[in-house]
Amino acid sequence: MIKLDGISISAGIASGELYVLSAAFEEPKNEPAESTEAEKTRVDGAIETAKEQLGELYEKAHATAGEETAAIFEVQAMMLEDDDLLDYIHDMITQKSARAEYAVYEAGIHFSSVFAVMDDSYMKERAVDISDLATRLINILRGRSDETLSQLKNPVIVAAEDIMPSQTIQMDKSRVLAFVLKKGSMTSHAAILARSLGIPAVASLGDGFDKLESGSFAIADGSAGCVVVEPTDDVKAEYDAKTVKLSAEKHRLQALKGTQAKTKDGNVISLYANIGHPDEVPNILVNDAEGIGLFRSEFLYLDNEDFPSEETQFEAYKSVLCGMGGRRVVIRTLDLGADKQAPYFNLEHEENPALGYRAIRICLDRTDIFVTQLRALLRSSVYGKLAVMFPMIVGAEEVKAIYKIIDKVKADLKSEGRAFSDEIEFGIMIETPASVIVADKLAELVDFFSVGTNDLTQYTYAADRLNQNVSYLFDSGGQAIIRMIKRAADEIHKKNKWIGICGESAADVSLLPYYLAMGIDELSMSAGSILQVKDAVLGLSSAECVEKLKRFLD
Repeated sequence: MIKLDGISISAGIASGELYVLSAAFEEPKNEPAESTEAEKTRVDGAIETAKEQLGELYEKAHATAGEETAAIFEVQAMMLEDDDLLDYIHDMITQKSARAEYAVYEAGIHFSSVFAVMDDSYMKERAVDISDLATRLINILRGRSDETLSQLKNPVIVAAEDIMPSQTIQMDKSRVLAFVLKKGSMTSHAAILARSLGIPAVASLGDGFDKLESGSFAIADGSAGCVVVEPTDDVKAEYDAKTVKLSAEKHRLQALKGTQAKTKDGNVISLYANIGHPDEVPNILVNDAEGIGLFRSEFLYLDNEDFPSEETQFEAYKSVLCGMGGRRVVIRTLDLGADKQAPYFNLEHEENPALGYRAIRICLDRTDIFVTQLRALLRSSVYGKLAVMFPMIVGAEEVKAIYKIIDKVKADLKSEGRAFSDEIEFGIMIETPASVIVADKLAELVDFFSVGTNDLTQYTYAADRLNQNVSYLFDSGGQAIIRMIKRAADEIHKKNKWIGICGESAADVSLLPYYLAMGIDELSMSAGSILQVKDAVLGLSSAECVEKLKRFLD
């Protein structure tokens, strides 16, 4: 028996035969081109073919896995329009007389390495898109078809170094029991696809992955983040019992739908969901979200080659508000900058981008971009219960500057005869120590607050959670952070305003007693965590929570 430890990227347990997907890829040789013009023509033809293939993949993905998955192929198709990528390939051919295959290969290595070193997880995963795209172009140039999972004959656990989107979307999901990966992360495409299809998955198995062989019997524990190969009879029996228990637990949690998240002594906390795209609304409703606590509007910018128009944004916001049927929808305004970049913004390189030109600082400087978004938001407000939230606020002057712009937008919309609601809530994110210190002043200006625990933790401890040298300092449940949140909550509640948590720690049930004790009004998390958190709330009493917080802070 062999046990390999990795990380959980999609919960669940599956057992069956392993199928190790070949990682073989024949690296193109650096051979001189006979005609650079002919090679450029070959590349251009391959790009057009790739666009057609990606269009077909998008349609298939949209029909079988939803918009979030389909968007992967839309992003790749957009990359084929990127001037930097195309110029790099053409320059390799023209200046170095490279054949088309080698030029594409070198471009893939160059641009995937650029994305891979970025701190932002969303941008980091674009490295996979580049690699997938380069492989597609090279296969087209060689006259080969994609290596996919469509050839599977029986249900298997698929093992691979990493799985490209184009491989997974064409698979028969009834024949894939689980994914086990040498690489990968919680934000990788394989993780997104596995969760959307309900397939257990384990990633980051490291060098131990090389021990896996096709035909071996294995158990993929997507809940614990491990793989057991050729388990003993005792281990098999243990996992059979775990599988039965997981099924019963899932059924039990489903029975909580429609009930309030209420402590044993009657205190209620609202459980909302975080989303990044309008098509996620049905999923969060199925998972019993009471509202949306964070709609990350920057994905409208990251998924476009140019600034999204007012109409594009209006339709996105409108669809979410309509889909939520009168439930509160908190939409965060543009939060770009640092390592979350949209090339067409032409932001300058910064030595310390996390402390630089980002989020509300961009909006207050480039007001044309901000006004377009605010117009779309205000116009959409007549279709539901809208709350608008501003990120990276550090003081009252920023809020006052925002209101001046909003007043001008309202006046313009009125003059144009465009309707908007007078019931919009305006709030800010607590992401910096400064916003905590002046929370009392800010509470006089806005309707609500939401704590972004990732940034608040990073700025409080001066530690980048993605920097392995200092990541041990990053603790969103540390005493300093809990004290920060409690201080903010106390000041905000004095002004009779509400405060929520929308960072990753909102779903951490070990921190739940602290949040309940300090009177946090709302928790917003990934939809799949809502019922589990609700179950945890039902088992707590306010008195127990207050005592636990007191002991922790003493």
